[in-house]
Amino acid sequence: MAEAAAELLERAARRDAALEELRALRVALQAVPPAALRARLGEHHLGALFGLLAVNDREQVSTCVSILERILQALDPLYVIQNLREELQKGLVHPDDSVKILTMSQVGRIVEDPAAVTEILHSPELLQQIINCIGGEKIAVAKEAIKSLSRIAQSQEGLEALFGSSLLGDLRNVMATSDVVRYRVYELIVEISSVSAESLNYCASSGLIPELIGELTGEDVLVRATCIEMVTSLAHSPQGRQYLAQQGVIDKISNIILGAESDPFSSFYLPGFVKFFGNLAVVDSPQQICERYPVFMEKVFEMAESQDPTMIGVAVDTLGILGSNVEGKQVLQKTRSRFQNLLSKIGHQAKNAPTELRLRCLDAISSLLYLPPEQQTEDLLRMTESWFTSLSSQPLELFRSISTQPFPDLHCGALRVFTAIANQPWAQKLMLSSPGFVEYVVDRSVEPDKASKDAKYELVKALVNSKTIAEIFGNQYYLRLRAYLQEGPYYVKAVSTTAVEGAE
Repeated sequence: MAEAAAELLERAARRDAALEELRALRVALQAVPPAALRARLGEHHLGALFGLLAVNDREQVSTCVSILERILQALDPLYVIQNLREELQKGLVHPDDSVKILTMSQVGRIVEDPAAVTEILHSPELLQQIINCIGGEKIAVAKEAIKSLSRIAQSQEGLEALFGSSLLGDLRNVMATSDVVRYRVYELIVEISSVSAESLNYCASSGLIPELIGELTGEDVLVRATCIEMVTSLAHSPQGRQYLAQQGVIDKISNIILGAESDPFSSFYLPGFVKFFGNLAVVDSPQQICERYPVFMEKVFEMAESQDPTMIGVAVDTLGILGSNVEGKQVLQKTRSRFQNLLSKIGHQAKNAPTELRLRCLDAISSLLYLPPEQQTEDLLRMTESWFTSLSSQPLELFRSISTQPFPDLHCGALRVFTAIANQPWAQKLMLSSPGFVEYVVDRSVEPDKASKDAKYELVKALVNSKTIAEIFGNQYYLRLRAYLQEGPYYVKAVSTTAVEGAE
């Protein structure tokens, strides 16, 4: 097969290969190992194949792209950038998106290679074209460009190349293409900023982060809604949070939430602003954030108590994020009866709301009720038990009824709630006292699909790995659960059949 591929490659190199022969080459190359390909490839082959892309024949271009994908993967990224720089530059401005995607995937390989990435830094024309690709219509091309530039900026030399040269002007030019492209550039800047304090300083000094924040706190409500997602990403890194605090941005966001009461368009941006504080609380300190910005907690409760399903969904998500760690749980516990009443409403929504909101409620409940074994103090166990009982008059039956419904997402959501409480002694006692519950847990026949089987297996694993399970469930049930765990999630019991003489 290698001989046939080599012969077809030679024909392609002479540029007299018919489309049929290019198709045959595409098939032949799939059977040739990369090492054998490398040994037979010359620069004239590659140059010719790239040359065959310069036609107005979609099928020929598509076939050549497939051939080049296979060949280029066999080559070292350093070889590609050193010997095919001009071809890469042409590929990034090719009218066919498949060629751009092929070229960007090679750029992606180059920037991941420590030896090859420095070569790109000495190719300002290539860097300029990668920047221009952010403005492309094809989102796949733009995403690859953002990813590659973000990787390039992980070195001091890369930061200098992007922000200390004319390339910053190219970034600004591409931003002017449209609102959508401007946000793509902001996305790139936020990604670069998250790497280190130094990279954030470059992005801030370029003026691009201040511009993003200016749009966030401006008057356009739709722009606010888009920008808050990027500012939330910026707050995930310590240097990002420090910058936002120093610039007074967090205080401004708090004040916008405070003024939202009188803004008829606040529903456009309020969900994002509330989520911002929810994320900030988890990566920082829930107690400090909630004490310093009381408007955040008040707004979450208001939204959860409202009749607007959109606002309820955001509030429930935020409570789930906030209550995902012990400090956040304690903050919620301090609100006493208000949160207990809210849990009752969330339990009601988990049963009666439209499916999407029910799923969000189930995920939030799982997050709120989970306690890692090392944090299971008597007080915290009492707290999660009281929260569970606040969800419904018969909470275990509520989630069991959801888990028996023929909707895989809801089924798995309810199983995740059981998994969240499975390692807590009070929940184990409740499960044991509920008629038929343990039988339901070890019954494989009720799980119709892979996701459900996986979710059930996680529940069994959480039970078996608990230190109190053998004592509470007793030996018989404990051994059945252990057997389930050892057999794996997809075990099917063999059914023996006996042949009867004369039967058809």
